[in-house]
Formats: sequence, C-alpha cells, structure tokens
Amino acid sequence: MSDAAHSFSAFAFEQNFLLKDIASAFPEGRIHPHELRATEGPGNVFVFPFGAVVFQDVPQERRQSILSRLYERLPGLNLQVTREDYLVKERSGQPIDLTNGVLVVDRMTIERASIVALTVAQSAAMEYYESIVEKLYAHTSALVDQLEARGTVPYRVRPLHRFIGEAIGVRNEVLSVLHLLDKPDAIWDDLAMDQIYRELKAEFDLEDRYRALESKVKSVQEALELVLDVARDRRMYILEAAIVLLIVLEIVLSLLKIMK
Repeated sequence: MSDAAHSFSAFAFEQNFLLKDIASAFPEGRIHPHELRATEGPGNVFVFPFGAVVFQDVPQERRQSILSRLYERLPGLNLQVTREDYLVKERSGQPIDLTNGVLVVDRMTIERASIVALTVAQSAAMEYYESIVEKLYAHTSALVDQLEARGTVPYRVRPLHRFIGEAIGVRNEVLSVLHLLDKPDAIWDDLAMDQIYRELKAEFDLEDRYRALESKVKSVQEALELVLDVARDRRMYILEAAIVLLIVLEIVLSLLKIMK
C-alpha cells in the first residue's frame, strides 16, 4: 500500500479574476469552465474567477514566482490576502474518508485535485468575506448603540450615506458568493468526487458559514434602514421647524409694517 501526502494552499484576493486576462501568466495552462488549471513543476496551480489561487504540491519558492507573475499582469492586485492550507493523504486501496480533519483518498487525479482545490479556495474566500462583514457589523453596532444612548443620530448624514453605500456594496458582494457553494458540474456523475466534495464542504463548514454571513448582512441592512429613517425624520423635523420660523418671521415683519 503506497502513501503520499498532497498539500493545498489557497490564497484569496479582494479582486475577482478574468481568467482570460491572466492566462498569459500560465503559458502551459488551460482555461476550463470554472477555473484556469496549470502544471507548475511537480505540482499544479488552480486559479478561480472569484479571486482565489490554489497551489497543489508547489514548492514555496515557486509559489512566490507565480504570485509575482500575477502581480505583473494585475498591477492593482491587493497584497492583503487570506490563506487556507489543507493536507490530503493518498493511500492506495483505502476508501475515501475524512478522519481527524484529514481527507484520505485511494488515488489523487487531476480532477479530484481540482475539487479539493475548489473547496479550499471557497473556504479562503469565505474567510475574506467574513472579515469584511465583521467590520461592517461592528461599525453598524456602534451606530445603533449611539442611537440607543442619545435617541438620535448625528445631523451630518453624508458620512452615513457613504457608509450605507459601502454596506450595500458589501451586501451585494456577499450575496454574490452564493455561486461559490454551487455543486460543480464535473462531479454530478462521479460518486467518488461527489463524496470528496461533500466531505470537504462539511469539514470547512461552508454552508453554515454562509448562512451566518447572510444573517449578519441582513441584520446590518435592517439596522441601517432604521438609522437612516431616524436621520431623515430628524432632518424633516428641522426643515419643518425652519419653515415655521420663516412663517413667523414673515408675520412679524408684516405686523411691523402695519404698525408703521
């Protein structure tokens, strides 16, 4: 019985990728329906359009060279990334199983490696979204706490509008990651690949993490709608008060003219 270990390292960037734009960075690579796949030395590289790159059995120094090529093709690529590492053991004659957080497969093919890479990439991308939603949630909680303590919000609503615009953008971006959890077409007719996908999806807790993200984004949206309503009510109150003052001023000036 032969044993082998396969390392997968995923890097998730803020930006999404157009695979055709970065294909030149991988002369030997091929674009598949949902990924760019290339052989690099002893391992493989998988690039996914949702902004993730996964290295399978690629030495560290070679990874840096590949990332440098990406930065050259995409000068605006953010250097701040999230990373996810995972180890798969290949044991000939053994059934596919996940034990103590380690996936064991009877053989590792490029198609199976692609499924592992996809799932690890999804987890890394999810971690990125979790971080930005957490910041958004904390900012929104501070606004709600201020509203609870003072019963109102600051008169200046332009910063609030900018924040709401940012929140809407984040919400749309997070909801768009739903396609990350779609079952890849390639595994529908392969029971072994389907099992690998299901095992890893459960291991990385992707569905529960997505539901938690969706719930937080919904809470942020509802809280911001409340804060914005209060801000609008306050501005309307000030506008109405100003109108009343103008009317009173006009009446006073009219009376002064009559008295003259």
